[in-house]
Amino acid sequence: MPDSTVRDRVAPSPTGDPHVGTAYMSLFNLAFARQQGGTFVLRIEDTDRARYVADSEEQIFDSLRWLGLDWDEGPDKGGPFAPYRQSERTESYRVHVQKLLDLGHAYYCWCSSERLAQMREEQQKAKRPTGYDRLCLGKTREQRAELPGFSEQPVVRMLIPDDVSLVFDDVVRGEVKAPRPDDQVIVKADGLPTYHLANVVDDHEMHITHVVRGEEWISSTPKHVLLYDWLGWDRPAFVHMPLLRNADKSKISKRKNPAARLLWFRDQGYLPEALVNFLALMGYSMPEGKEIFGFDEMVAEFDWARVNTVGPVFDLDKLNWLNGHYIRELPVDELARRITDHLSHAGVLPPAPTPEQRALVLAATPLVRERIAVLAEVEGMLGFLFAGEDLVVEPEAAAAVLTGDAGAVLAAASTALEGLGDWTTPAIEAALRAAVVDGLGIKPKNAFGPVRVAVTGRRVSPPLFESLELLGRDTTLRRLRAAAGLVAPPAAP
Repeated sequence: MPDSTVRDRVAPSPTGDPHVGTAYMSLFNLAFARQQGGTFVLRIEDTDRARYVADSEEQIFDSLRWLGLDWDEGPDKGGPFAPYRQSERTESYRVHVQKLLDLGHAYYCWCSSERLAQMREEQQKAKRPTGYDRLCLGKTREQRAELPGFSEQPVVRMLIPDDVSLVFDDVVRGEVKAPRPDDQVIVKADGLPTYHLANVVDDHEMHITHVVRGEEWISSTPKHVLLYDWLGWDRPAFVHMPLLRNADKSKISKRKNPAARLLWFRDQGYLPEALVNFLALMGYSMPEGKEIFGFDEMVAEFDWARVNTVGPVFDLDKLNWLNGHYIRELPVDELARRITDHLSHAGVLPPAPTPEQRALVLAATPLVRERIAVLAEVEGMLGFLFAGEDLVVEPEAAAAVLTGDAGAVLAAASTALEGLGDWTTPAIEAALRAAVVDGLGIKPKNAFGPVRVAVTGRRVSPPLFESLELLGRDTTLRRLRAAAGLVAPPAAP
């Protein structure tokens, strides 16, 4: 039965370009919240000031909205549990940290970073488990200052009990056993909380009922469970989703894979509905193995039992296939609008295209609709229509095509088209075939390569005769004449 008290959240850090994993987690959180009639919260975890990037928060908002993954409460919308930025909630953390210190569940640590590095190195050399050795436990500041490796600014650590439970219940995985944690830092030397403390406090104070996150946090869950118990709070339900992985099964990261950047998909011209469908398939199976479905269909069928816990491989070939399907399902006018927006984003068209430019894209859209998997491919295919006097002929195309008989072909084409009264696709095709194929005796498969390169700058383009109609008589003739000057003379015998 639906449960309107369900509250879940996504909590990205504004430390650079948004990660595709943020969209992945947002999708599943939002689908579950919508199915239950609950609430989806966007929270910004911005306490890592060393890695903070000023415009990253706005990029998170923009990219999730682009995908249609909107939230009910957040920094930009407010809500009953504001503020929704961790940097604005520091006083709340201090209260709970003091309680943990008073109860003996936490302690100050004054060890310098150099001392900790040396400790870890010695543990590794001795092949012992790495972890804090509790040198500061039970000492006052003055007592610790008398020992080597002292830092003026302390951190606060959890005191992990010897009998800590390492087993917890996961909604999709059942009973899970995590590795034993060491005495985790919960407040950094700058006074700001670490993720481990802040997310527990925030989730409790925001009444989060389900913590849905990546499986990399399984090892941290015992620490979080301890904090809930120590502070006397009810635990949320935990859901650890499988991680998105590269082909070599490593975790997808922005350092290794440009597809880890959420904005990369928009730059490449993926449709948001296709990307949402793809991300759903990465961790979820629909009834009867259905592969093409929208967000509303996912919500209607949502069941945590359908989550596959095996880490899915991020298969761009599959995404390209899906995106091509969604492109061809769009009405021509809607696809033209999206192509226009993409060309503006890519700089091929101005930010505010003219009505004439929009009309030209609309007329050209049927020529490319069946030929593209992503909108970025349109930049090369249709760029020639908007290049004006700035058309650049690709050097490799010129070297391969504008040689030998190309000069005669361009001259014959210019003459045939210059006197053409009816500038339509059938008339253009008839004139060029008569002049080049019949007049020069060149086989059709070789006849029009020089014309194509001359007017589009490329060896591959949309259908040639339709392209010439869209380009117009004057521009076509001007480019044919200009290309004649690029034709390489025949090689000496």
